[in-house]
Amino acid sequence: MEVENLKDTLNPRIIELDMKKIAKANLWATLWLTILFIIINSLIHQRFSMSISFWTFLVFIISYFALIALHEIFHLIGFVLFGKVKFKELDYGVNLKLGIAYATTSKPLKNHIMRKAIMLPFWTTGVLPTIIGFAIDSYLVVILGAFLIAGAVGDFYMYKELKNFPDNSLVKDDPQLPKLYVYDAN
Repeated sequence: MEVENLKDTLNPRIIELDMKKIAKANLWATLWLTILFIIINSLIHQRFSMSISFWTFLVFIISYFALIALHEIFHLIGFVLFGKVKFKELDYGVNLKLGIAYATTSKPLKNHIMRKAIMLPFWTTGVLPTIIGFAIDSYLVVILGAFLIAGAVGDFYMYKELKNFPDNSLVKDDPQLPKLYVYDAN
């Protein structure tokens, strides 16, 4: 079913992110996950030794922005891998007005596929770095993981909302706003 046909023939339900609510949840999740992961790493390795230098801070900032970009790339990978989306149907960038990076597809996807694509970055840029950080006893990597897991709060919100619809419903991502259109699968 073509996107234009979807808009003309069906009345979609809309899932829209409240960016102020998401930002607040992200801030709190970042704070609590950072504290929790520092404590867990200290317990795993039976020590607490963390130093912050200019270079460590610089590495953290560069790594954080690189992982944010990678987070969005993993959404695109999810669209291609799970939804068989063509490269020309993908878009990626930064919305400076909203202060967010984004990855989107012009192709509507089945709900169960969209949910997989939405959650892929959580595992690859949040959970995986955290596990690596615990394994190598790196507070820098553990804290990066905490920031990226918390950064997926908007993805979790969309995932939770999409769980309310049948797996075969079609989901169209808005190209400019943090919004999804869900079409009944009749």
